[in-house]
Amino acid sequence: MPGQKISYRYSLAFQRKVVSEIEGGRFSVGEARRAYDIRGCGTIPGWLKKLGKHHLLDKVVRIEMKDEKDKLKELEREKKQLESALAQAHLKNLCLEALIESAEEHYGVDLKKNFGDKASKKFSSKSKSGR
Repeated sequence: MPGQKISYRYSLAFQRKVVSEIEGGRFSVGEARRAYDIRGCGTIPGWLKKLGKHHLLDKVVRIEMKDEKDKLKELEREKKQLESALAQAHLKNLCLEALIESAEEHYGVDLKKNFGDKASKKFSSKSKSGR
């Protein structure tokens, strides 16, 4: 009957054989199509997607024990605490820098440069005269 489309069905064993030969390097997809007279252009790629091992290459499989998972959560929690502590230390440092800057303006002294006995004497003499 002319004009009717012929549908081919291939056994699962045959499909696996073709996929195995392609993945083993014996044939390319085109060579397998010619060797086995498979007419559909998407037939073998479909088999490769369904039956082949290539789909595993796109995924990362990680196997971990329960204690590893708990350890990872603990490390993440510790990391957050350390980040918070670091942010607080930076904030404290900025506040102290601002305080030193304000004190330098108020007393007219470079506290960083004159730190020590010299600075203490200037503070005590200025605070006595300022009263």
